[in-house]
Amino acid sequence: MSVNTLTQSRPGSRRMLKRLSRTGLLAGLVVLFVVGALLSPAFLSVPNQLNILRQAAFVGIIACGMTYVILAGEIDISVGSLVALSSALLGVMMTKLGYPLPVAILAVLVVGMVSGLLTGLARVFFGVPSFISTLALYLALRGLAQIITGSLPIVIDNPVLRFFGNGRMAGIPVQVIILLAVFAIAFFVSRKTTFGRSIYAIGGNAKAARLAGIPVDRVRILIFVITGVLAAFVGILLSARLEAGNANIATGLEFEVIAAVIVGGTSLAGGHGGIAGTFLGVLFITVLSNILVLLGVDPFAQDVVRGAIVLLAVLIANIQTGETRKD
Repeated sequence: MSVNTLTQSRPGSRRMLKRLSRTGLLAGLVVLFVVGALLSPAFLSVPNQLNILRQAAFVGIIACGMTYVILAGEIDISVGSLVALSSALLGVMMTKLGYPLPVAILAVLVVGMVSGLLTGLARVFFGVPSFISTLALYLALRGLAQIITGSLPIVIDNPVLRFFGNGRMAGIPVQVIILLAVFAIAFFVSRKTTFGRSIYAIGGNAKAARLAGIPVDRVRILIFVITGVLAAFVGILLSARLEAGNANIATGLEFEVIAAVIVGGTSLAGGHGGIAGTFLGVLFITVLSNILVLLGVDPFAQDVVRGAIVLLAVLIANIQTGETRKD
């Protein structure tokens, strides 16, 4: 049994439901833009739209890796803390220890890779659920970031890094160009490679995937490594944007990322969803957050609204895929 057979064995109606889900999300995004334009004159301004795209970049880059993780039936709630640790480590290495930018960036990316590797190894060799291992990292990584910075921002004065934080190419913020490149690569991998099809197969039925000869353990480890590296990379981009290493950034970012993936139609049960939906989900969550901020909505009320949106998205997805309980 091949990977293609495993991933194409579901009814053809599932594909139609996926298209309908994306169409509905796109329509919802259009409605959000109309509502935002009507409620706030600042919403359609160029500076605000650029701000939306920048924020979408920080969420979306990690969301690409998180899509792989959730498609495989796993979860990673450590990414926000890893972003904070990456930022803190970059500041310490460049400002306090005097390392050049390339060395500091490489070290930060290695830390992201090791973090993902630890989660993958714990899942594969010790059977530790990814929620538990990433919960431990969620606590430990943030604490480590606070320790190495003394809970204080560390100013980073580097023109190259500043360009990646505030520079533009053809009028487009650098972060947005990076976001589009990451999404394009992630989409190609998920749809056109054996690795991408293996992720779907594992999320659909890990036992069947293993019997079909798919290296389930290796794929599981790789998806966590990819997500860890992407989170570390976002930590570098946020440091560039702030021109500082900061252990206090990205609080709650992991939940924004997961929300975007779920709203984009990826099932928490695994095996259903994709990068295209995640792209729309990232835009939807980011635009919604921007509108709430412009309207001066209380931050706690914003959390209530976002939580309701995620719950609604899950309910709709379960109804579409027939995963509601019958007992």
